[in-house]
Amino acid sequence: MKIWLDGGLQDTESARVSVFDHGLTVGDGIFETVKATDGKTFALTRHLDRLTRSARGLGLPDPDLDEVRRGCAAVLAANPLPFGRLRITYTGGHGPLGSDRGEHGPTLVVALGEAKRRPDSTAVVTVPWTRNERGALAGLKTTSYAENVVALARAHQHGASEALFANTVGQLCEGTGSNVFVVLDGEIHTPPVASGCLAGITRALTVEWTGAKETDLPLDVLERADEVFLTSSLRDVQAVHLVDARQLPGAAGPVTAKAMRVFDERSADDLDP
Repeated sequence: MKIWLDGGLQDTESARVSVFDHGLTVGDGIFETVKATDGKTFALTRHLDRLTRSARGLGLPDPDLDEVRRGCAAVLAANPLPFGRLRITYTGGHGPLGSDRGEHGPTLVVALGEAKRRPDSTAVVTVPWTRNERGALAGLKTTSYAENVVALARAHQHGASEALFANTVGQLCEGTGSNVFVVLDGEIHTPPVASGCLAGITRALTVEWTGAKETDLPLDVLERADEVFLTSSLRDVQAVHLVDARQLPGAAGPVTAKAMRVFDERSADDLDP
């Protein structure tokens, strides 16, 4: 396998990032996960726009998006896969053993891994930990993912593929790597970005293409929603059939099924919407 590291393709076996890289020592970095099908990316421009927004939120220099695009194209060409996770990672670079940044400049890595297509429905659990909608990292896609690692491990222990968080005021927020939607009386709702959730690319397209409403929702909406579904770059739109102990229909409900169909059709028509 080949990856892109700081300006060129390298073999994964010999590629090296400093053990003093700030992304490793203090989680000072950002990333994007892009769906790649037969060497073609989906919504890459939106992902790169968000990469820049996240960099600015952390106070990192704007990434060179021309280089990022070159890296993506080179990695995809070097590693043909039918379905893959294209990962763009951008960190504060070599730095001291503390929170202060060094002067060496950022690190850019583009890598590709094989991915499996998700099942049509999944199980989720809620977790007792909260998202801080007022935190410095709220809404940024950073490499500081330990909270998500812990929560996702909890989900796997309960036979689920995702864990859902509330925010500090008890409102439904997001999953570890997904946005959440609920159907109430035939209408689709999703938490607003102000709830502390990530401004997901698939989330934004789903809102645009289905007319979903951004609504402040209490966490217990999951106990009464007619349907629940998740969105993310690799899930697209995925129905939920189990929330904690609450069983929902095994197949996608009618509103979710339509959202899945609309997303499939619209995304197939335009790979960079």
